[in-house]
Amino acid sequence: MSVTDRSGASEARREAESVAKGLGFKNADVGIVAIIVTEAAKNIAKYATKGEVILQTLKVEDHFGIEMIALDRGPGMGNPAVCMQDGFSTGGSPGSGLGAISRLSTLFDVFSVPGQGTVVLSRFWPKANRPRFARWQIGAVCVPKPRETVSGDGFAWKDVNNDLSILVTDGLGHGPLAATASREAIKSFHGHSHLRPAEILKAVHDALRSTRGAAAAVAQVDLTGFTVRFAGVGNVSGVVIGPEGSRNMVSHNGIVGIEVKKIQEFEYPWLDDAALVMCSDGISTRWSLDPYPGLIRRHPSLLAGVLYRDYGRGTDDSTVVVVRRAEGRTVADQTDPTSPTNQVSSHEI
Repeated sequence: MSVTDRSGASEARREAESVAKGLGFKNADVGIVAIIVTEAAKNIAKYATKGEVILQTLKVEDHFGIEMIALDRGPGMGNPAVCMQDGFSTGGSPGSGLGAISRLSTLFDVFSVPGQGTVVLSRFWPKANRPRFARWQIGAVCVPKPRETVSGDGFAWKDVNNDLSILVTDGLGHGPLAATASREAIKSFHGHSHLRPAEILKAVHDALRSTRGAAAAVAQVDLTGFTVRFAGVGNVSGVVIGPEGSRNMVSHNGIVGIEVKKIQEFEYPWLDDAALVMCSDGISTRWSLDPYPGLIRRHPSLLAGVLYRDYGRGTDDSTVVVVRRAEGRTVADQTDPTSPTNQVSSHEI
């Protein structure tokens, strides 16, 4: 949802209420979600003049939550921790926006660089319906091409034993037919996620023969062998980012479901502090994390939001999926490492 003024904030609030009610949230929890989204959107309208609010539902087993990512290219904040204090304001307001979002969120994080803008992350799980354990931190942005109502992209993940499998798919073109192709790919992925990436992609290829086809890639993080296995066809990119730099993963040309000359699986090393980034071709492949010190250590949803904001082409559906291991952390207590002094560490309560 685009936000350029206070009317945009009101529309974002109404949409947030609708999503929360659709998930069966109690009235009090619907009200909390509405406040979180309203405060974030009002900050965009007041300080950045233009930005976006992205909402998506979260599901872990039988637990449902809502994630909000608020993005802008405004002046940014030199010290978000100070800006979060109640009463602090540079615009004559009561100064309770960021602080309120932080207090009401189950998970909160913010990344801001002066001159580049701000990304705010809030996840909310009703207290009576919070998942208890998470082996992975996963963040994603998946939005349609401007003026389209559905995205032709899609993503899915499945944690099986010591392997995490991730699919990113980009239906040919955009609109409802592209979305149909991606839905079929996701359906096939879930039925074959116990297989290796090349085998999963072959199954997806067969499943998409009656559709217009798609670009697709499957990555599989193996915690036993400390490797990432990857198979891709078309313009879905994959990158492993570790302490020693990043490695681009290899995809072959073709259209899954239409014409695939070769499906090949590659292996890359994986370390506990590595991150996996997968993008559809709505995101420029020229992205770099160099302008964003400390971002790689932040919650994956923040990283996904920054890449979408700054490297989205704006002419196609756009998807970014970021994965990082969270071994030993419960969903009720995931705290990122201490970040640079001009940032705010995430918290989850």
